[in-house]
Amino acid sequence: MMEFPQQPQQQRPAGDAKIIYPLGVKEITDKISNDEVVKRLKLVVKTYMDMDQDSEEEKQQYLALALHLASEFFLRNPNKDVRLLVACCLADIFRIYAPEAPYTSHDKLKEIFLFITRQLKGLEDTKSPQFNRYFYLLEFFNQVLVMGKSSVSDLSEHVFDLIQELFAIDPLLLVSVMPQLEFKLKSNDGEERLAVVKLLAKLFGAKDSELATQNRPLWQCFLGRFNDIHVPVRLECVKFASHCLMNHPDLAKDLTDFLKVRSHDPEEAIRHDVIVTIINAGKKDLNLVNDQLLGFVRERMLDKRWRVRKEAMMGLAQLYKKYCLHHEAGKESALKISWIKDKLLHIYYQNSIDDKLLVEKIFAQNMVPHSLETEEKMKCLYYLYACLDTNAVKALNEMWKCQNMLRGLVRELLDLHKLPTSEANTSAMFGKLMTIAKNLPDPGKAQDFMKKFNQVLGEDEKLRLQLDQLISPTCSCKQAEQCVREITRKLTFPKQPTNPFLEMVKFLLERIAPVHIDSEAISALVKLLNKSVEGTADDDDEGVTPDTAIRAGLELLKVLSFTHPTAFHSAETYESLLQCLKMEDDKVAEAAIQIFRNTGQKIETELPQIRSTLIPILHQKAKRGTPHQAKQAVHCIHAIFHNKEVQLAQIFEPLSRSLNADVPEQLITPLVSLGHISMLAPDQFASPMKSIVANFIVKDLLMNDRSVGNKNGRLWTADDEVSPEVLAKVHAIKLLVRWLLGMKNNQSKSANSTLRLLSAMLVSEGDLTEQKKISKSDMSRLRLAAGSAIMKLAQEPCYHEIITPEQFQLCGLVINDECYQVRQIFAQKLHVALVKLLLPLEYMAVFALCAKDPVKERRAHARQCLLKNISVRREYIKQNPMAPEKLLSLLPEYVVPYMIHLLAHDPDLTKPQDLEQLRDVKECLWFMLEVLMTKNENNSHSFLRKMVENIKQTKDAQAPDDPKANEKLYIVCDVALFVIANKSTSCHLDSPKDPVLPSNFFTPPDKDFINDKEYLSPEAKLVLQTGKIQQPPKQTGVLGAVNKPLTVTVRRPYIKTTTSDTGSNASTNSQPNSPATNKSRDVSSEASETGARENEENPVITKAGGVKKVRYISCEHRAGR
Repeated sequence: MMEFPQQPQQQRPAGDAKIIYPLGVKEITDKISNDEVVKRLKLVVKTYMDMDQDSEEEKQQYLALALHLASEFFLRNPNKDVRLLVACCLADIFRIYAPEAPYTSHDKLKEIFLFITRQLKGLEDTKSPQFNRYFYLLEFFNQVLVMGKSSVSDLSEHVFDLIQELFAIDPLLLVSVMPQLEFKLKSNDGEERLAVVKLLAKLFGAKDSELATQNRPLWQCFLGRFNDIHVPVRLECVKFASHCLMNHPDLAKDLTDFLKVRSHDPEEAIRHDVIVTIINAGKKDLNLVNDQLLGFVRERMLDKRWRVRKEAMMGLAQLYKKYCLHHEAGKESALKISWIKDKLLHIYYQNSIDDKLLVEKIFAQNMVPHSLETEEKMKCLYYLYACLDTNAVKALNEMWKCQNMLRGLVRELLDLHKLPTSEANTSAMFGKLMTIAKNLPDPGKAQDFMKKFNQVLGEDEKLRLQLDQLISPTCSCKQAEQCVREITRKLTFPKQPTNPFLEMVKFLLERIAPVHIDSEAISALVKLLNKSVEGTADDDDEGVTPDTAIRAGLELLKVLSFTHPTAFHSAETYESLLQCLKMEDDKVAEAAIQIFRNTGQKIETELPQIRSTLIPILHQKAKRGTPHQAKQAVHCIHAIFHNKEVQLAQIFEPLSRSLNADVPEQLITPLVSLGHISMLAPDQFASPMKSIVANFIVKDLLMNDRSVGNKNGRLWTADDEVSPEVLAKVHAIKLLVRWLLGMKNNQSKSANSTLRLLSAMLVSEGDLTEQKKISKSDMSRLRLAAGSAIMKLAQEPCYHEIITPEQFQLCGLVINDECYQVRQIFAQKLHVALVKLLLPLEYMAVFALCAKDPVKERRAHARQCLLKNISVRREYIKQNPMAPEKLLSLLPEYVVPYMIHLLAHDPDLTKPQDLEQLRDVKECLWFMLEVLMTKNENNSHSFLRKMVENIKQTKDAQAPDDPKANEKLYIVCDVALFVIANKSTSCHLDSPKDPVLPSNFFTPPDKDFINDKEYLSPEAKLVLQTGKIQQPPKQTGVLGAVNKPLTVTVRRPYIKTTTSDTGSNASTNSQPNSPATNKSRDVSSEASETGARENEENPVITKAGGVKKVRYISCEHRAGR
């Protein structure tokens, strides 16, 4: 029933006054017959109908009668004609006495309103002689609805409640009212629209309501309010949708489009409630929500607001647990939302620590609930891992890796507590605490809380012991839960309503506690794997094939062997892994070897039976297994056996004697094994490897082309289509690098020779012999191998020192290779090495060249790499205070001199004053500077300006006496200065520091040389400012304009020199000339906005009639089909 608000009682006028009836009407009491009552009431009805609001005298005269007509005798009279006439009287009384009704009690008002409403049921009989009177009541009702509060007293305040009561009696009674409701839905008053929306939401959403199908115009008008300008109206519509989906699934299609728009509403609360609406309906019955609605929730997992993201993620997690984990609605429903597990884990790729923590919480509570018993929990994990997509698997692996890293940080912090107090110890502790805080919500507050937690640790030895047990490699899941409870209990006092410090510590404990994996869990996983191998598992019931389950199970164990190696140490586990080594699936055997490598340190001393079985298998894999198996076998022997020198020699000697370039398909595994052996045991094998490198690797393999490649013209083919000979050459290049990385010195000048060989490979575009036997796609593979090899050597300081600027430029230009896949793979390798701080800073300058990549996605990827690398370097400097000289290799701003030098030697810069070429230079400079200049920390803008100005006072160390080379350098400097000045208003301030320039790229400044010349013409500055070049109009026919090719700068071929002796690496091409004069590339800003997508078509640049055209190779060709 409806409720009426309480109002203060009014003075009852003439409360007990004598009732005066209209002239000719006798007293109406219960003493007379119904017919007489009806007869007298008809005269009363006529009297009230003839009165209006201005009839003050009559209003006062008949006030007592008005009160009498609302008595129980009339309102509860069993005669319907009596009730109808009384209702008509009461309707007129409300009209006459408005805005103050004579009925002061709200209970009485409520009773009267319901009485009038119920009489409208008589409208059903249109042939009734009393129909006109019922219709009169309805008109009164419409008047209240249309006119609002000003007309009919308190009745208007409750009219919508009355409509709901009327609807409950019979929906057909509202047929004539509905047009008025539709009119009010379009009212200019937001509050009035809100009231109507609330009413209609109840009417449309009622369990058995058919109003939406019976009155489509009103339904469509109501749906339009989903787009109302008034936020509360939109919010009410969204809340209604939940009930509507539950009670009227047939209307889901109508609601979907409107919920889609509201899922992108600018108001956070509305986006949030859209999610709640869909999830609540889905939790009641998954069939109530279609794929589109669930898709809206999936999109909101990437919302800009944390509250919305959290609701979406938690909602989907609850659906997953209900229907996929507990199978509450059968397999079909589970299959419908099987994507949820993948999408939730994908969120771990987001930068926000809140997102990552929520994914971890969801994984532990909804995907693989830690509260389950071990066997059930591991079965859940085993089949989940087998069903995840590739990116979700990577995310889950990263999650375990991050948790393990955090455990390591806490372990290091506890180790520092065991040392005597000192300044160095305090500084080290501070660094650990700052890193830990970065892995918790709100890192700013987390830093303060971690300092407090560290202080408590220092004072409470028992707490340290509990924490030490929690992160111990031998801690079981049950022990971990007990430790978390104990630590939490210790930190709970004194009790507070809210304890943010305790909450932050809980976050830390949740991340480091091993709630899933311990020795018992690994044993359970291995048993599941055994069942899959034996064919007795529930693989098919879980939706995976036995082969998939086995492979995924081994991959899962491999990942866990990195994070929980101690949990694997049991004879039972290793026996199962030995069985996997004997399986035909190469991936399974490879994973098993890696698990032995990661966990088998105690096998030799504690499990001799396992050792004796394992050794011959590892030898066999190192000699005749797949390349990946061979690598893992060599590393496994080196990691877990004491007599590794003897065992590695037993592999090295037969392999080195059996090398035969005429059978390249049998060379791959030996080359991999020999390379890794020489890297792991350089003292033992560096010397014998030298003769193998000189006589076989270089002279016999790399400098010979025995077969003729495919001449189909494609720049890339699938891995399995690469010719065995080229594959052998790629692995030979990797062997050279591993051999040198093992030696870590250049005493024999072998590194110089290798670098010259690799440079020659790049100069020749992959065709080292220039016999034109090799295919285009194979040349691409060899260019990628050579560029990657130089980059790998640069990660070792002793080799970085001997890499010349020319060789650095050759390596960097691979990022602009004509083959899309070469550019893609090289850029990723470059990024990974830089972000781990393995490569020197100058290699970050290479990303500036990506501004010329014709594929939009590649440019976007390069920009993200720059952002990440700059962020990592700045963070590292903050966490690790260092001497100024070390800043030269880490401070991101110091990449600018390398970038300027690289661009000055860009082979596309052939005419320094050419406006198009200058524009390209500017784009490359801005590609880097935009990221560097996002913030002006420590007046870095003026530091950049000063750095470039200083370069202008030097000469190019690569060609100090070459006027053209120096002119190019100064022109690039002026473009850089123009860009910096154009983008920063504070760059002209004094620089806080005097920049230091790299001596191998620039000569020391000459005090007698002052270079104040401006190298940019006014026209050039205009082009750099606007990016537009004024071209004289040309007369071109329509077809000519349509068919005009997209051109880029003409490539200039390398000027090759004759081969010469290269010392220990036998005969290779001599050191190439400067790339500035002989290297050319395939990319241009002319094609920069082609917008080609990586997974659709890849721009490739070919030479045609002296002009290069950008053309596109389809996916089919790229895939090598």
